Amino acid sequence: MTDENEIIKTRREKLARWRAGGGAYGNHFRRDALAQELHERCRQMDKQALEQSGIRAAVAGRVMLRRVMGKASFITLQDVSGRIQCYLRRDEIGADAYQQFNDLWDIGDIVGVRGGVMRTNKGELTVQADSIELLNKTLRPLPEKYHRLADQEIRYRQRYLDLIMNEDSRRVFQIRSRLVSLIRDFFIARDFLEVETPMMQVVPGGASARPFITHHNALDLDLYLRVAPELFLKRLTIGGLERVFEINRSFRNEGLSTRHNPEFTMLEFYWAYADFEDLIALTQELLQLLAREITGAGTIRYQGDDIDLSRPADRFTMVEAIAHHTDIPSADIGDEKRLVEILKGMNLAPDPDWGLGKLQMELFEARVEDRLVQPTFITHYPTEVSPLARRNDDNPEVTDRFELFVGGREIANGFSELNDPEDQAERFTQQALKKTSGDPEAMHFDQDYITALEYGLPPTAGEGLGIDRLVMLLTDSPSIRDVLLFPLMKPVAESGR
Repeated sequence: MTDENEIIKTRREKLARWRAGGGAYGNHFRRDALAQELHERCRQMDKQALEQSGIRAAVAGRVMLRRVMGKASFITLQDVSGRIQCYLRRDEIGADAYQQFNDLWDIGDIVGVRGGVMRTNKGELTVQADSIELLNKTLRPLPEKYHRLADQEIRYRQRYLDLIMNEDSRRVFQIRSRLVSLIRDFFIARDFLEVETPMMQVVPGGASARPFITHHNALDLDLYLRVAPELFLKRLTIGGLERVFEINRSFRNEGLSTRHNPEFTMLEFYWAYADFEDLIALTQELLQLLAREITGAGTIRYQGDDIDLSRPADRFTMVEAIAHHTDIPSADIGDEKRLVEILKGMNLAPDPDWGLGKLQMELFEARVEDRLVQPTFITHYPTEVSPLARRNDDNPEVTDRFELFVGGREIANGFSELNDPEDQAERFTQQALKKTSGDPEAMHFDQDYITALEYGLPPTAGEGLGIDRLVMLLTDSPSIRDVLLFPLMKPVAESGR
């Protein structure tokens, strides 16, 4: 195996010769066709029909294959749409150009080719070059197995290599882009207004999470990266923007896992004169649309499970879900002391300050969440763990809140909004006491938001939906890092260049 440093040295020598000949790193070549466009245009044309058509093309991309056969050679170019073969003959492109191809070109180089479109005797669509041009000299060799980059660590750290080598990875991020566009169109079609809210906030709020802290030098002011846009979006609803949504980046100072990245993307939307039941219906409609548009079917395959998004989702209250998916008696689920014993028996350490609602939530997360493979709405979350949600009319100990689970993980969280300013102030006070007692995820007391509520928030429902997890689901990706172009990674010391 050739040493990589020797390959780089040789390529640098080729670069020096290219520079010496003039015209290195030019930017005047203009292609007029992509690989996929040519394949589609010529799909029904055989060898003879193509010869008679006189179709010409200027293509450009990265050299992924190179077969030199004396005075004629084949190369395969890869562009954003796919691959196209090119045929280079010395007599057609000229002796000087062919010599440069032989002497200076390597796999990985970015080149341009102009010529007529033909089919080989084997039926391969090919651009028969009459001119070629080196556009960028690649100094580092591509991984040897051009068809895939197997090292997962390299794929995440050097995403550009992953995108060059892995068609599946390119497909994932193309799907991600389309999914975001579909979501945007879905809400705009329903008269929601897309807005932008601050990513740096004086008071972080909208979720129980530890924020990142930064500092503004000119104002000598500590600021927080938002953990959620919720409180600002509800301020807009108070202001009369009755349907708003934001596809936003949020930040939470938490650990890394297959499900969590400190920087992530959410859809968050607020809908005046609606409640959590309206959200459930809208969310199911959105999921069915996305599955149909992206996969072409209502049933998807995720990590070995067939998940049916076409039918109405299952539905349980949190207490019902615990009883349904565990062998814990219903009486024990409502008994604070028994829940403490059960959690301790699971090697968990319940905090003495936790009430019944928090204990139920911990039990649900530990024993039930990963069993919710088929789409399931869990409703009536305890008020204790839902500081921004409206209390249920029949039972003030729970809220009109739901979370949607698919594939064993939370996808969405929505609720009828708490619009009683006095109740909200009291819950903020309880959160502030928890923060004073050492809970880093407890919310701050946001007086400005309370002031806004005192001007009147109409009956409203709001929801946050995790874009990253939704992409994981629709692309059968096991880790959130598979659907983030640049996931956060712990730095490693470079060995030198």
